[in-house]
Amino acid sequence: MSLLELNNINKCYKLNGNKKFYALLDVNLSFNKTELVSVIGESGSGKSTLMNLIGGLDSDYCGELFVDGKDIRKFRKKELDKYRKNKVGFVFQSFNLISHLSILDNVTIAMTLSNVKKKERIKRAKEILTEFGLENHINKKPNQLSGGQKQRVAIARALINDPEIIIADEPTGSLDSKTSMQVLDILKGIAQSGKLVIMVTHSEKVASCSSRVIKIADGKIINDRKVFELENKTNEEKVHKDKININKKRQNLNLTSAIKLALVNMKEKLIRNIFISIGASIGIMSIIVMLSVGNGVKEYFNKTMKSYVNPQVIEVNMPSNEDETVNLDITTIQKPNINTPNSFKEEDIQNLSKIENVSSVEKGFTEISMGANSLEYGGKESNLMRISTISSNITDSNLEEGALPSEGEVLINKSVNDKLGGEVIGKKVSLHILVNQKILTKEFIVSGIYTTAGGDLTAVMKSVFLNYSDLEKLYSENEYELKPNVMYINIASVKYTTAIKEKIKELGYSGSSQEQMTEMFNQMISILTYVLSGIAAISLVVSSIMIIVVMYISVVERTKEIGIIKAIGAREKDIRRIFICEAFLIGFFSGIVGLGFALLLMKGINIISNKLFGINLVLIKNSYGVFGVAASIVISTLSGLLPANKAAKLDPVESLRRE
Repeated sequence: MSLLELNNINKCYKLNGNKKFYALLDVNLSFNKTELVSVIGESGSGKSTLMNLIGGLDSDYCGELFVDGKDIRKFRKKELDKYRKNKVGFVFQSFNLISHLSILDNVTIAMTLSNVKKKERIKRAKEILTEFGLENHINKKPNQLSGGQKQRVAIARALINDPEIIIADEPTGSLDSKTSMQVLDILKGIAQSGKLVIMVTHSEKVASCSSRVIKIADGKIINDRKVFELENKTNEEKVHKDKININKKRQNLNLTSAIKLALVNMKEKLIRNIFISIGASIGIMSIIVMLSVGNGVKEYFNKTMKSYVNPQVIEVNMPSNEDETVNLDITTIQKPNINTPNSFKEEDIQNLSKIENVSSVEKGFTEISMGANSLEYGGKESNLMRISTISSNITDSNLEEGALPSEGEVLINKSVNDKLGGEVIGKKVSLHILVNQKILTKEFIVSGIYTTAGGDLTAVMKSVFLNYSDLEKLYSENEYELKPNVMYINIASVKYTTAIKEKIKELGYSGSSQEQMTEMFNQMISILTYVLSGIAAISLVVSSIMIIVVMYISVVERTKEIGIIKAIGAREKDIRRIFICEAFLIGFFSGIVGLGFALLLMKGINIISNKLFGINLVLIKNSYGVFGVAASIVISTLSGLLPANKAAKLDPVESLRRE
């Protein structure tokens, strides 16, 4: 059985007007190992078309083309890729070496596509290059070699996977006569080693060195003559051993190798890729900084709020009754207090006391009113918007001046102090409270000035604080009963806070107004942060367009390179993977650069904000950095999909013609 057999091969191209042009017409040929065949003919006679069919670069033809008894026309794409990788080696007239790869890498790339281990492929490449006298040039680039040296590199690349068929397209066309004879001697030696070597040539001199000459004209074989018989110098034991070493782990291009190839390709256009990464990093930096500013503001607000409360005290309120109707009697002075929760009953107090890890509970009372209650001193009077009882929740950190109130004392805020003329600490004041249309009055000593995280809010809301026992006594003296409308739970340790708060919610009670305000404020900051981040993300759209454009330019620039890689067996998947890896790496580097810029910006902004306000305005979480890098990778990789698909779909024959 012949190694290669062509039966009734026809190849035509459709022209305008439904006309057809036959590049090959009824071609019938058979080839065996240990043949050095020259296919000669004029330009346009069909020589290159015939070689493309044999090489598996073109499968759009009629007829049968058998290699080792298998019709390659029936091969699927994957099988054709494997055929080009393992069965065929190409040697081109213009060498078609990849300019940015070293000589060693140019030769090993076919084995890289086969996922052969690095150590093994380097060893084999060095052996072949040494045979061709190129052992001292393995680290050079192709432009540092002479024409003859380049052609020997191309032949070494064709032989690296130990194929059975070598196709040489005008292998001596770009060489002088002396170098041409050296190349022909190499090709002759390859044929004598038990391989089939088919050369396309115009030169009768080259053809005369071949063991067989086939002449083609207008797509037809017009002459096929055997000139002489080549001596077979095959060392069968060595060939068998070499094939086992090369093929035993032959696979496809893996992800690690694809990334390495992508890095080498990116290095060729290093400056351009650096600028792309910097451009794309701006959007990532903006998003990270916006998220971090929001986080810094929330952190500052929450920290400030927590600093004014005892972490081991939890405020509990009764849930508001939304169905409760409010009396709007305009004859009353006290305004209806729709913000005051219902009073706690003894049953409620017992329920709260029984919660695990609760050490004690304190009764409390808070009332917010407009114009009903007041504090009087020295002929001056201040209306009170809030009357509240002291609890363990109020600490020394809530004092601007003075001390916490003891029995018979009250704590006022700065707004009330200013209204009463200031300097009222230690002075006796009269408290007037409206209860059931009756004004209750009692004298107290001012113990200190109260402050809170509310800042401007407390400046507006005039407030007074006193002990629950004093307020209860005032109510009792006037035959009223004071019922607590707020409870303060003292906990054994801060570590139980979250669990106790969850239990409180399960029992149907609500948290403190401070917590609700903090939650609302945090939500507002989050919304604003996401809006600003969304605006910043617009730059990512620009970045993605930029990456798409650059990747398309890269595909155009490397069209011939893609054709070369496909000719030596790369699958569409391999080409796609290499380009996607490049997009992935651009995204990765952009994300890292963006994160670096964000960290530098955070440092600069925090230096300024610390000097002005004593706070760190920008706080970058680890999750923001991970998100930024991940977002950059995803956007860049998605942007590279279309160019990668375009590169993968390129026709190898057309690609190889591109200059």
